[in-house]
Amino acid sequence: MKQALTLLLAGAGALLSGCAGIDAASSTPQWDARFGDAVRAAMARQRIHPGGVNPEQVRGIDGAAALQAQEQYRKSFSTPAPQPSAFTIGVSGGK
Repeated sequence: MKQALTLLLAGAGALLSGCAGIDAASSTPQWDARFGDAVRAAMARQRIHPGGVNPEQVRGIDGAAALQAQEQYRKSFSTPAPQPSAFTIGVSGGK
C-alpha cells in the first residue's frame, strides 16, 4: 500500500512539473499578436471623418438667428405658462 501511494505521488509530481514548464503566453503567439484588433477596427468604423475635420461643416449660425433663439430661451424662463383655473375641471369649454 505504501509503495502504491509513493508511485501515485511520484506520478502526480511528474505530471505537475511537466505542466509547470508550459508557458501559457507562448502557446498562443498568433492570438496574442492580434489581441484587440476587432475592437479597434469596430471603433475606427464608427468615426464619421477619420481623416480629420469635415471641410463642409457648418461653423455656426448667423447673428440674427442666434439673437432670436437666445431671446426666446430667456423669455421661456421669465413668463411662465398660464395655469388653468382649478374650478374648470371636467367643464368643456369647446364648441
